[in-house]
Amino acid sequence: MCNHYHPLSTNTPTRLGLPHTRRQFLGRLGLISAAATLPGFVDRSAFAATDTDWYTKDRPGVPDERVLVVVQLSGGNDGMNCVVPVGEDAYYRGRPALAIREDDTLPIGVDGLALNPQMRGIQQLIRSGRGAVVNGVGYPNPNRSHFKSMDIWHSAKTEERDMRGRGWVGNAMDTAYPLDRHGNAPEAAGMATVALGNDAPMATQGAHVKPVTFETPEAFRWIPRDVHRTLSDAYDSLHDSAARPEVAPDDPLAFVYRTACDAQAASGRVRDAVARGSETRFPNNPLARQLEMVAKMIAAELPTRVYYVTLGGFDTHAQQLGRHNGLLGQFSQAMKAFYDELDATGQAGRVVSLAFSEFGRRVRQNASGGTDHGVAGPSFVFGDAVNAGVLGRYPSLTDLDNGDLKHTTDFRGLYADLLDNWMRIDARAALGGRFDHVGLFG
Repeated sequence: MCNHYHPLSTNTPTRLGLPHTRRQFLGRLGLISAAATLPGFVDRSAFAATDTDWYTKDRPGVPDERVLVVVQLSGGNDGMNCVVPVGEDAYYRGRPALAIREDDTLPIGVDGLALNPQMRGIQQLIRSGRGAVVNGVGYPNPNRSHFKSMDIWHSAKTEERDMRGRGWVGNAMDTAYPLDRHGNAPEAAGMATVALGNDAPMATQGAHVKPVTFETPEAFRWIPRDVHRTLSDAYDSLHDSAARPEVAPDDPLAFVYRTACDAQAASGRVRDAVARGSETRFPNNPLARQLEMVAKMIAAELPTRVYYVTLGGFDTHAQQLGRHNGLLGQFSQAMKAFYDELDATGQAGRVVSLAFSEFGRRVRQNASGGTDHGVAGPSFVFGDAVNAGVLGRYPSLTDLDNGDLKHTTDFRGLYADLLDNWMRIDARAALGGRFDHVGLFG
């Protein structure tokens, strides 16, 4: 019971006297979550409630497999005030009110470049050999729309016709967890990706591997008895009917019961992991709270290979200086606290993190004390295995494309390096093409 997958027949709701769709039917069973979609393990396959070693080293994928944490900086992070081109006259001329004074910046061991003064945690990660700045990240024929550019980053496709609602992480998980001859994914695929937030990012959507998505662990729970008596009665009836010995394993009733208990077990694992205490202290900011939950799930050795978190607010068209510095401070403090916690729990060696934004900002400040949408900007990669320091060429501040920096690093090369050399997943299959690695790993 509860450890095999059988497709839910399209007439199951009718057989049970419930004239509803499959999604509505499962929803009525009581999976109440902040997720925008049903978790992948409910929608497709299941983890066994009675199989207590599904998360151990004896099963493929975890916990000795490597973990990737993706940090999305939404809104278009101003890369020039993040990784500051100190000593560049064009920078100070173009930003008389916004430029960071060289004396205030944090050196990172490369002449002409330094970090925003609020990024001391990132500086410490770089200096300790576990942080890298990747300069000039972007793509050809850039799009300055938040939505379109983010779709390009999420899908790793520059043409909308090629996106098909799927993302680079999802495609990578499809590659890592192929369907068997019956069209079923391995059990471990059910929680291969966890995204924290209201919606599942397109980056995490695969053809058959879907993310588990929730905003808070309290909302990610199975509550068959807390909604209405009829729901409780229906659940008990399903339980009793599906558990009867004469019910065949491939009967839709048995599948529904297994789905229920599997979802209950998986949500319980997540909530149990997040409920545990942290070994270190995290700052009180939105990104740090997400990363604290991720650190707990990693320490609990959940069978998750990719975690996805987001920090918004980087669309700094007006009065940028204080707001942007504050956001960079949150990002820096959260990342440093995250790796301090991973050190304390003995997990740091198996975790690499990528931080990116959909585009950078223009070289010149605008009349509102801010910056407008640009093109290229820096990305950050953290982890013990990373070639620490500065990678890629900083874009020219004088050789511009209509006032914008020209990208010097294709973001898909960043993905390819992470997939091939960290995740050990065929990047060409996942990305649909071959892209040059950027030198993240020795």
